[in-house]
Amino acid sequence: MVIFITNTFIDSRTNVVLLTFFKTFFSVSKTKTIPIVSRVEWGAQSPTSITNLTLPVPYVIIHHTYEPGACYSLLECSSAMRSIQNYHQGTQGWADIGYNFAVGGDGSIYEGRGWKAVGAHAAGYNSVSIGIVLIGDFVSQLPPAQQMELTKELIEVGVELGYISKEYSLIGHRQVRSTECPGDALFQEITTWDRFTPAVNTK
Repeated sequence: MVIFITNTFIDSRTNVVLLTFFKTFFSVSKTKTIPIVSRVEWGAQSPTSITNLTLPVPYVIIHHTYEPGACYSLLECSSAMRSIQNYHQGTQGWADIGYNFAVGGDGSIYEGRGWKAVGAHAAGYNSVSIGIVLIGDFVSQLPPAQQMELTKELIEVGVELGYISKEYSLIGHRQVRSTECPGDALFQEITTWDRFTPAVNTK
């Protein structure tokens, strides 16, 4: 089942419609429905190329954006997604936004490269992982509980749909590259999540 909810932003002074978003809720099982904002809905540019993943992948890698900071509405988070994609494509020269998915503080998941495309988020592991970024700076504070729960639900959905191995390893970006990502607070949190793997073979 697919359910659509429309959010329209209107200038209160002129009554002119500024922007309309359609939030899509995908029912992926009898018990779970997750809110996905598609690339079209957040205003993504087209990728310049796509390389397919070999599925199911054995790793899930958690990131934070640091910048842009946390977002708490569909409008803010969509703007953050466009900003990230502009940086990745325009400055980094990548084919697309680097992450497979992003999770906002507004209670929605944002489609990046999706389940089937190789990302650009963790060198050496892009072709064997799904990269999930939580939008915000989580060095010293945790994301909202809802944002973390949605991340866990997204992983569960990936396993259920066969995109993520049932025996997957959950890791933070810092475990495969010299970086503070996903932030000290968030990293400590994910060490308590199911299937967190403390030791990773460096590629």
